[in-house]
Amino acid sequence: MAATRYRRFLKLCEEWPVEETKRGRDLGAFLRQRVAQAFREGESTQIADPANCDQMYESLVRIHTNFYKNKYPRLKDTSFTGVTVEECKLVLATDSGKQMEEMKKGKWKKLREKFSTKNAEEDSKL
Repeated sequence: MAATRYRRFLKLCEEWPVEETKRGRDLGAFLRQRVAQAFREGESTQIADPANCDQMYESLVRIHTNFYKNKYPRLKDTSFTGVTVEECKLVLATDSGKQMEEMKKGKWKKLREKFSTKNAEEDSKL
């Protein structure tokens, strides 16, 4: 029975898309890693809790097939902010996050330099 579970998880991993824009944070890549850890011995892996394993598989299938998105359709493809799905994907991309971090570092560095310059000027006046 473990062999069947292993094959089902492998098939799910093959079907699950990998988003290149979310390097290091992609659910598909994380899923592949966890399946490899859980089934280290392949088809001969002994599963301690088969019911829990089956429940995890079914939950992942529901996520992959957009079960709840289809069951509860939305009237609009935007959130309360008015941002579209494409705009959200752009903002959540790893490269965008890195750019945001660089911008934050720049502002912080400017503030630090500004205050350190003022302190140096005040010290020289005394």
